[in-house]
Amino acid sequence: MKWTKINQALIYVVLILATFISIFPFLWMIVSATNKSVDVTQGRLYPGSHLIENVKNLLNSTDLITALLNSAKISIITTVLSLIIASLAGYGFEIYRSKAKDVVFTILLLSMMIPFAALMVPLFKMFGSISAYFPIIGIDTLAAVILPSVTTAFLIFFFRQSTKMFPKDILEAGRIDGLSELGVFIRIYIPTMKTTYAAAAIITFMASWNNYLWPLVVLQSPENQTIPLLVSTLGSSYSPDYGLIMTAIVIATLPVAAIFFLLQKHFVAGMMGSVK
Repeated sequence: MKWTKINQALIYVVLILATFISIFPFLWMIVSATNKSVDVTQGRLYPGSHLIENVKNLLNSTDLITALLNSAKISIITTVLSLIIASLAGYGFEIYRSKAKDVVFTILLLSMMIPFAALMVPLFKMFGSISAYFPIIGIDTLAAVILPSVTTAFLIFFFRQSTKMFPKDILEAGRIDGLSELGVFIRIYIPTMKTTYAAAAIITFMASWNNYLWPLVVLQSPENQTIPLLVSTLGSSYSPDYGLIMTAIVIATLPVAAIFFLLQKHFVAGMMGSVK
């Protein structure tokens, strides 16, 4: 009994330490947003009184609202399109099985081995060629950021694996009742797979919101700047204001944190592959 209590105490100590290590960077980021730049560089670990001043300076010195709106447009459109396309693909690959589809799916998974850095030059040249004919989706447009991210092999794989646990008898019942294949997908599959959609939405939104490399390459106008590019610009100045930078990071983190906390229960269930 004594050793059991000691083991439990050790477990709690380890968990508390792990929690502190995980949370400390976020706490330091929030505290730094309330201090001046000199206080941040000196390692001040308690809140200051300069949060409002930092926010005002950030709004006056940068186009923060435009950057947030650009990131929101890109992330929301990318998430919605990704969920539609990836779920349709995952549903089709699992429900309608054939050797040809398995070969296509294998090739799709192999594409995950290609790093995005290797695709940037071909993508840039492709969008550069498109710009001459369709400027609305060419270089320096939000569409050029959205289209390459509309769906990924991982997301299709994720939906297909989740569909493996989907009760196929429900589909047959829907078909017997006279539903079309699209009706079965919309009225039966989507409501049943809501946890999978929630998990996929969080993953896609976070990836799109934090996307830095491709927007840095393809977006060239200040009015198309996204929030990660704005934060990077603040940090690359000759004498960076770290209080300003931390304030921008806190503001950039809030939308992602809000979505995650709203959908966290569905996210856990979706990642575990449960179907309700």
